[in-house]
Amino acid sequence: MSMKNTLVLADSAISGATAELLLDLVEIKLGCIEVYDRDDARELKALQKARKELCSLLGRSAPDDYVLNGVRAARARRRPALARLHA
Repeated sequence: MSMKNTLVLADSAISGATAELLLDLVEIKLGCIEVYDRDDARELKALQKARKELCSLLGRSAPDDYVLNGVRAARARRRPALARLHA
């Protein structure tokens, strides 16, 4: 197995292609998530962190979260309870 495109994590390793696939899945989930409560907000933060870590492992810069924040802000305006979560 070539180590050129392999990421080593603790005692295991994943290929660059696998990291790309994981990043795609995380970004799909980020595009679909709707924040209704604190659990959803925690999941959103965890997904954003995962995206940043995967981008770092792949040698990329992670995209800004401003688009997601804008979506969350728009939803918060429609649902006043969400505004308190994101304040």
